[in-house]
Amino acid sequence: MRILQIHNYYKQAGGEDTVFEQEAQLLRAHGHIVEQLTFSNNNITSIKDKLQAALGVVYNPKSASTISRKISAFRPDVVHVHNFFPLVSPGVFWVCHKYKIPMVMTLHNYRLICPSAVLYYNGKVQLGNIQQKFPLNAILKGIYRDSKIETASVVLATGVHKLLDTWRNKVDKFIALTPGAAELFLHSSLHLRPEQLTVKPNFTADPGLGAATREDYFLYLGRLTEEKGIDTLLKSHSIRPFPLKIIGTGPLQQRVEEYAAQNPSVKYLGYRQREEAMEQLKKARALIFPSEWLETFGMTAVEAFATATPVIAAKIGGAAHIVQHQQNGLHYTPGQPQELARQVELLQQLPDLAHTLGQHARRSYEEYYTPEANYTLLVQIYEQAMASKQKPASETVTAEAGF
Repeated sequence: MRILQIHNYYKQAGGEDTVFEQEAQLLRAHGHIVEQLTFSNNNITSIKDKLQAALGVVYNPKSASTISRKISAFRPDVVHVHNFFPLVSPGVFWVCHKYKIPMVMTLHNYRLICPSAVLYYNGKVQLGNIQQKFPLNAILKGIYRDSKIETASVVLATGVHKLLDTWRNKVDKFIALTPGAAELFLHSSLHLRPEQLTVKPNFTADPGLGAATREDYFLYLGRLTEEKGIDTLLKSHSIRPFPLKIIGTGPLQQRVEEYAAQNPSVKYLGYRQREEAMEQLKKARALIFPSEWLETFGMTAVEAFATATPVIAAKIGGAAHIVQHQQNGLHYTPGQPQELARQVELLQQLPDLAHTLGQHARRSYEEYYTPEANYTLLVQIYEQAMASKQKPASETVTAEAGF
């Protein structure tokens, strides 16, 4: 199979970039021919660049021309878009439709249905924009990067293509990462057809099992931001101090540093390479996943599972699906530090329970989140997208495109 991946890199590397690269490696390892066409926000440096990017959010003719040339040269059987914003623009879907190329897109975030992309702002989950084609109130509040102009840019890029039915008619398959995320997209202003949506989780390479006997500390691993539940984590610790290690950086780093300086049972380790972070995870009693927004997935939870480490998670978003209460981890109510403290205390008092949950966590990983399990699902999705077209892309590419 010939697969063309298209992705717009952000200025700061993120999970979407990792998935983009990992899926390419996985497909190549199974003999598929994969080419990547990438764009980067790092190229937006001058005022002219910013103006061109802003003007091209609905349809960027420059990127459309680049994609057209790539399709003509590579002749893919399927195109898989991971991120189109802002440089690629939704024009990519019109180009592929013109060429009759089967089109797949992974929904890594909620940008198509809310300009915040995370359904979280003003300190809480916000669902009011999901049903609106043009959420004007979101623009007035500047919910994307605290900017009315940038928020308007996102609203324009997604809203115009809602009116044009781009999302409903130009994309063959959307990949949601959990059933909960799929439901939100299905019942939204996109008006997708049910058969367009399929659920495929992300995966992680096997880091190896953790220690059979764990050390007496709990681990937080991730960005230090409000929506990640950092305040709840620290409040929980203040209610019942427990050995806690924190790995990550972000806007709340100073708050974490100050708290750790005043509480000797908390160790702030800052940024760590993945290998070192995994070693810390392998020795932890449990991972704490306190996120309070509707995460589309929960990669650190899956990485914990791979090391046979149970997860204590707020019951919301991706973690509500990935973590099964009293099976491979424990749930608590989002934003409730006392409940979190009780779950931590439970695993402190019952190390055998933590071990059992960890064993079940490893089985969850082996069943759902290995590269091989993911490969099978991904190829099925590509085949379904290809079946939706009357002819293979390679037979129709140049002759019928008509540019």
